Amino acid sequence: MAIEEIKMPQLGESVTEGTIEKWLVQPGDKVNKYDSLAEVNTDKVTAEVPSSFTGVIKELIAKEGETLEVGAVVCTIETEGGASSQPASAESTSTDKKTATEMPAAESKKAAAPAPVEREKGSKARYSPSVLKIAQENDIDLTLVEGSGNEGRITRKDLLTLIESGNIPTAKAEQVAPKAETAPTQTMASAKPAAAPVNVPVAVGDIEIPITGIRKAIAANMLRSKHEAPHAWTMIEVDVTNLVQYRDSIKNEFKKKEGFNVTYFAFFVKAVSQALKEFPMMNSMWAGDKIVMKKDINISIAVATEDALYVPVIRSADEKTIKGIGREINELAGKVRAGKLKSDEMQGGTFTVNNTGSFGSIQSMGIINYPQAAILQVESIVKRPVIMDGGMIAARSMVNLCLSLDHRVLDGLVCGRFLARVKEILENMTKENTSVY
Repeated sequence: MAIEEIKMPQLGESVTEGTIEKWLVQPGDKVNKYDSLAEVNTDKVTAEVPSSFTGVIKELIAKEGETLEVGAVVCTIETEGGASSQPASAESTSTDKKTATEMPAAESKKAAAPAPVEREKGSKARYSPSVLKIAQENDIDLTLVEGSGNEGRITRKDLLTLIESGNIPTAKAEQVAPKAETAPTQTMASAKPAAAPVNVPVAVGDIEIPITGIRKAIAANMLRSKHEAPHAWTMIEVDVTNLVQYRDSIKNEFKKKEGFNVTYFAFFVKAVSQALKEFPMMNSMWAGDKIVMKKDINISIAVATEDALYVPVIRSADEKTIKGIGREINELAGKVRAGKLKSDEMQGGTFTVNNTGSFGSIQSMGIINYPQAAILQVESIVKRPVIMDGGMIAARSMVNLCLSLDHRVLDGLVCGRFLARVKEILENMTKENTSVY
């Protein structure tokens, strides 16, 4: 018999850690290769961890709710054949995890104290983006934090535990406080109290809702986007009367022939993907020391459930017909609501289009889907009186398109021209010059 390790998989291009949301097996359970072992969520997706072996579950090393770095051992499986002893690395990991998760709360808080941990200021350490973000927001000195990850790496959970305990290690006063006569404002800034957990009074009748892993991931990703990307916002008004008449004239026949509805949203995604091809700067991402202009036009679409928001991707949208885009929208939305969306179906998006109009919204400012450079909100189509050429007033179908942009990457000129082009495409979508096939 041999003991094999199952490790936290890489669930995305920039994912560095994942949280065990729910174990689907228990010690003693027999599993086959590729069977699902656990549900894991990251800041990008919720997915299942498959077994790499056929055998019997030996030990669940990670606990539900525990966050581990990619490559960390989550459980062990006993298989037939091979060496009979368990690898030392898995055994030591198990011991460490038990110590961290089973000790009494009071002892855990003591363990979180930063005093014995101090590292040399000049030593190099690798921190994940989520760790750096939390540290910056809470004024945490990472050189004074003891990490529980592989090779002592600091995880997001380590910092959350410190914040909860109140033992937040800030830089020593003599190391960070400048002389008063040279920089009094900096001295005041360094003396500010460390951030504390939010204390919200709970009254009789209030309902406390536990934060799920996916909600934490959404919150972290939204916060990172707002924190790192300087958001700007602009809006354009579009007359889609011709589009509405065209779609209404074909919708019944289309549904009968294709088996799914042709929605207005498919037309909008097609128009946006066509305009992105003409304005490739809109299809870019900020990469620190450079801007990456993406070749492929992969449109992320926002799909909401009762308690979460998922962003599946329509790949190479500029190469697809309106029918093809409509089919993918229908299929991806169905997978989200059935809980069958795969992690790779949420990867690689370059620009996001959000159908906020489906909720009756007429104006909104979206948070950019990091690391993309922009998100377009498609609002409700509403009929209202419009002054036409010649001074006549007519009832027209109007829609607002609201664009949030990362001002590090995009400026008003290119965004204005891009929106004007989307407007032109949409206003000229008629039965005579537009085909859904």
